Amino acid sequence: MKLHHCLAALTGLLLLAPVAQADERFETIAEGLHFPWSVAQLPDTGWLVTERSGQLVYVAPDGQKSTVEQQLDSLFVDAQAGLFEVLLSTDFSSSRELFLSYACGTADANATCVSRAQLSAQPPYQLQQVQQIFRATPDKKGSAHYGARMTWWADGTLLLSLGDGFDYREQAQNLNSHLGKVVRINRDGSIPADNPYTHTEAPATFSYGHRNVQGLAYDRERQIIWQHEHGPKGGDEINQLEKGRNYGWPMVTYGIDYTGAKVSPFQELPGIDIPLWVWTPSLAPAGLAVYYGDKHPDWQGDLLVAHLAGKRLQRFSYNNGLLELSEQLLTDLDQRFRAVHVGHDGHVYVLTDSPEGRLIRLN
Repeated sequence: MKLHHCLAALTGLLLLAPVAQADERFETIAEGLHFPWSVAQLPDTGWLVTERSGQLVYVAPDGQKSTVEQQLDSLFVDAQAGLFEVLLSTDFSSSRELFLSYACGTADANATCVSRAQLSAQPPYQLQQVQQIFRATPDKKGSAHYGARMTWWADGTLLLSLGDGFDYREQAQNLNSHLGKVVRINRDGSIPADNPYTHTEAPATFSYGHRNVQGLAYDRERQIIWQHEHGPKGGDEINQLEKGRNYGWPMVTYGIDYTGAKVSPFQELPGIDIPLWVWTPSLAPAGLAVYYGDKHPDWQGDLLVAHLAGKRLQRFSYNNGLLELSEQLLTDLDQRFRAVHVGHDGHVYVLTDSPEGRLIRLN
């Protein structure tokens, strides 16, 4: 194990030590959102917000909400299943194209899917030319651990996280299954020829050995793919993703099963990448962004992590291969936070996770 990796992991275990509190000035942009999951700022005006129950919502600059008319193929809503991420294409201003991840299928046979569509030019908005471009295989039973976070890589390919399905955790090590993987596809859903496992039944696989990835972001300045995922009871992780690497689950973990039993006796094994940060006890990280903007000059290149159980937004700095917890934000709100997004205006936006969720802007 590299020394800086070891120190970072140990530092993560001590995250409850006192950390300087920020000036928590913020404003609520919109409220009454039903378990909002993801937010994207439009280049012209307003925001798109997904609600897990299946609605895509347009939030106008004055906070007024309207539903975007859309129809997703085989959308499945139950427990953790539903509509997940909305991600604008890199050329959205000209193409109006966006991508949605969601649970699809039935209670007995479901998966994580991705569709692409075009947003109409003017409100009232609607989605046009909706086309499903990816469905994870194999189908699974149950309504847990979908992953479903997305980000654009430097070469224009799409990275998508896929959970292990909870009851199927061994599949995270099976290269013929998409469960417990991060996959890489082209914008039309086709498989890049230089993916590492094109010879398998899951050729979209980019990296494997994941439990339930709930944060995925590409750092364009450092050219790093940042990722975080839920451990079981303890052992939430931050990783740097690389093509073809194994991140260990369930062979290695810093957590234990919910029953108190060991998932694995190992925290390290040869050939498995170790996390740069570990949260124990778990804070349930549920959103990730890298800050580059002019509203917070001291935050350049910092990682922002939203937390559900932890009820906070954390800011990490990264220097010389080490992550350092710099700040804890929004702790006074006593809210679960589902997502964090850096807008093109340089502001940071977060979503609270509740049946009356809010879109909040940090000032």
